[in-house]
Order: sequence, then C-alpha cells, then structure tokens
Amino acid sequence: MAHLDIVILNYNRGDLLRNCLSSVFASQTRHTLGVWVVDNASSDDSVAIVRDEFPQARLIVNGSNTGFSAGNNLALREIVAANAEPGVSDKRYVMLLNNDTVVEPDALDLLIDYLEQNPDVGAVGPKLLLLDGSLDLACRRSFPTPTVSFYRMTGLSRIFPRSPRFGRYNMTFLDPDVETDVDALVGAAMVLPDAVVREVGLLDEQFFMYGEDVDWCYRVKSYGWRIVYYPRSVIHHHKRAASSRRALPSIRAFYDAMRIFHRKHYAQRTLAPINWLIETGITLKEWSAIGRNLLRPAARRRVG
Repeated sequence: MAHLDIVILNYNRGDLLRNCLSSVFASQTRHTLGVWVVDNASSDDSVAIVRDEFPQARLIVNGSNTGFSAGNNLALREIVAANAEPGVSDKRYVMLLNNDTVVEPDALDLLIDYLEQNPDVGAVGPKLLLLDGSLDLACRRSFPTPTVSFYRMTGLSRIFPRSPRFGRYNMTFLDPDVETDVDALVGAAMVLPDAVVREVGLLDEQFFMYGEDVDWCYRVKSYGWRIVYYPRSVIHHHKRAASSRRALPSIRAFYDAMRIFHRKHYAQRTLAPINWLIETGITLKEWSAIGRNLLRPAARRRVG
C-alpha cells in the first residue's frame, strides 16, 4: 500500500473546491491519502467550506495570493520534509490537483499503480476531459522549443493539427486514448514519486501562474526520468475557472511564463536574432490576446 499526498491550490472558488474535495474523498482507493488545501487569500467562503465540511483535509491559509508555484510549494515543502524523516515508507507520491477538477473513482489508484509498476517514470498524468467531453489539450504536450513555438504562434498547429510536425505541442496527431511518453503534463493533475520531487526540487516561483508545470517536467526529464500520459485514468476539468475571473492579469501571467521559460531553458543556446523574434512574437501575441478579450462581453473573457 502506498501513500499519496494531494495538493490543491484554491483562490476564490469555494464552489468548485467543494466538488473537487468531494470527488477526492469519494475515491475508491486501496492506498492512503493525505489531502492538502492551500488557500491563496480567498475572499469568498473557501476556508470555511474546508474547515466545516472537510476537516480531514490539511488546510494552509496563505495571507496573500502568491501565485500557483509559491502557493503549492507551501504544502510541498512540508510534505517533502515529512517524507524525509527516518522510518517513512518509500512508497510515497505527490499529486498536484486543480480545485476545478472532479476525480473519477478509480483515477487516483490507476495513477499510483502505474508509477508502482514503472519505476523509471518520474511523472504521470491522466486524461483530462473538459465540460463538453473533449480532451484538455494541455494534458499531454511537447516542450515549447523555438521551432515548436513558431508552429504554434503562426497558427500552423491549428491549420494542420494531424501533422506530427506542426501538431507537436499539444500532440494533436495522436489518439487521446493511447498511452504515450510526453515531454510535459499539466499542473491541473499530475503525480510524481516523492523521491523525484526531492531530486529535482520544488516548483520554480519565478512562474506566478502558468508555465511552472512545463518547467517542472523539463527538470524531471533532464534528470533522466520518463513522463507519461496515461489515459486509463480520467479526471474532469472545469478549465479557466479562476483565470476567467481575472482575465487581464492572467493573460499577462500566461505570456510572462513563456518569456521566463524561454530565457531559462533556450535563450542561451539560441541565436540572438531568433531570441529577438521569439520575444517580439510573444509580446505581439500578448497584445493581441488582451485586445481580443477587451472586445468580448465580460462573461466571455478568458485566457488564451
């Protein structure tokens, strides 16, 4: 029997958090669970919901909204320290789970069992389904190299989604029901062995929101671990539930994450003119996204 610590970050979505926690605690699992909720200074009734309805969850109330990475790290830091104590079982895993998800009853066990059976895997993620039943494309990705980013920014990935070349970022050329090795998963739902977290370190707090999951996966792969998309495990995702309420700050954070990732992992080995083109392209895409959102009715404003 293994132990899974689930970290759920919340900001002003007590309604969705309630559904998420209900699904987690209703899971049909053979393993033990530790559920951590980090609340990033919500002004709604999120904290009261956790305290009153889910007292079995470990609640951390953050005094300010420090973002996704820093918020999750508050729990991850405690988990890693506790797991390093003498006598603690080696079969311990850590999961990032969004507050806007609903977990299928067998989803957690399927992910844990996969890692138990594949010790060379450093992170595994489920099939994430959106409210309309379609695949959340972010749940299986390639790294945004300069080439992949070019295909994405120019729209070639949308024009030729079935092309193994142009559709590489979201791997849209693959059957969503096929297990596959990937570069990156999404922070909305991913499980890592505790030993891997201790090896590669916590989330990079340069990333306020977005990009930290890709960066974490990049580091996991750089240490020689495999990363796998495992579609037998299914989790439902109410995407953009938090970011849609703060569209403009979220858009800026989204494109800032692109800049940070490129500068951290690719800029030093990319020619200066190419770096300039990439930075310019990110800025133009950001301005375009902000402009489109300002023209939408408030109820339809979103990130991306």
